[in-house]
Amino acid sequence: MSAPVLTLQSSPDSDETTWHINPGQASGLRGTIQVPGDKSISHRALMLGAIAQGETQIRGLLLGEDPRSTAACFRAMGAEISELNTTLVTVRGLGLGKLQEPNQVLDAGNSGTTLRLMMGILASHPDRLFTVTGDASLRSRPMGRVVTPLRQMGAQIWGRKGDTLAPLAIRGQQLQPTHYHSPIASAQVKSAVLLAGLLAEGQTTVTEPALSRDHSERMLRAFGAKVTVDPETCSATVTGPASLFGQSVVVPGDISSAAFWLVAAAIVPNSDLLIENVGVNPTRTGILDILLEMGADITLENAREAAGEPVADLRVRSSKLKACTIEGSIIPRLIDEIPVLAVAAIAAQGTTLIRDAQELRVKESDRLAAIASQLNRMGARVTETADGLEITGGGALQGAEVDSFTDHRIAMSLAIAALYASGTTTIHRAEAAAISYPVFADTLRSLFS
Repeated sequence: MSAPVLTLQSSPDSDETTWHINPGQASGLRGTIQVPGDKSISHRALMLGAIAQGETQIRGLLLGEDPRSTAACFRAMGAEISELNTTLVTVRGLGLGKLQEPNQVLDAGNSGTTLRLMMGILASHPDRLFTVTGDASLRSRPMGRVVTPLRQMGAQIWGRKGDTLAPLAIRGQQLQPTHYHSPIASAQVKSAVLLAGLLAEGQTTVTEPALSRDHSERMLRAFGAKVTVDPETCSATVTGPASLFGQSVVVPGDISSAAFWLVAAAIVPNSDLLIENVGVNPTRTGILDILLEMGADITLENAREAAGEPVADLRVRSSKLKACTIEGSIIPRLIDEIPVLAVAAIAAQGTTLIRDAQELRVKESDRLAAIASQLNRMGARVTETADGLEITGGGALQGAEVDSFTDHRIAMSLAIAALYASGTTTIHRAEAAAISYPVFADTLRSLFS
């Protein structure tokens, strides 16, 4: 069997990269791989290391563009962060409340996690003025969801469109504790409020309509903060003023990155793939629950714990999938994986319904519109709804020209769809994958070599 053809073409007049993928007669994905470090944990390790006392050592850090933006912002405020690499990054923190007022605008690039979590930290620094911004995509994404609870604590924040869009100016204050009832389940909102509460006198609590990922709670506790969680009420509480101390952090592989290979191996015949060292935090494993419900052959091996996070190796073999309904409380546990789950649904028998996923409209792109339109260009039958997708599976895909909308998850989801299609799929603006998975194309090649 011939291996798939994957070529990369860079534009001489811009930074754009185009992928050309033709699966040919590929015999399946086989081998053992590791995926890049978890993006959410990488961000938090850099941030908490910067505001903790002493030295933090980080192993397995994601080398994507988003963590680079986080590191650059905190370096600009006085934290000493060594050159980023996957082996060992050291962060010499300044201590809580001791970030310096920067002489430049803090640029979060394309990273909503950087901007929103940083807002919570900066709001608690009295008598300092910070200006934060991002790229064109980030400047269009809603920040009012963070501004509202921070103002409830006494923060002073100004920005565009009624203080809901970046660039934003933040004048730090001595904040007051609060109990914020978030209208959405969002780890970024929850984390921003908890980080703001580190220096507030008393208990700061966030209650959500459903549990969102809990990396902040776990890591804050590991760094020395008093954090309690009530799963029954979907609430998390931090008690301030806190003290944070540098730690050793081992970043597991990102399950959001592993999701592409889980789906690929499930839908490409004759696949048998082992993905090592993947974080399987229960607030992130919705992708596993849904794929198993669809009939995927996935087993967890070598389950263990590393730096407070559960980790396992994931073995996935090709299988026949069936449609299912994805909605309700599981959505926050797989929100980033919905684009690639749409690809799995194309290979499944029956009609898959995705509901309650309107949050995808305010990500790096409108992910519902993006994945629906581009998969339909390949011959899929995807109907976009106000809060989700309706996908009729069981049909074939044909290679086509598609676009990533400069969204890393859309680019990689389309690459997996290309493996299930006949003919060549051309993916424009594929360089977006570097946001979270700079070596995605290399890994794809290795699986068919």
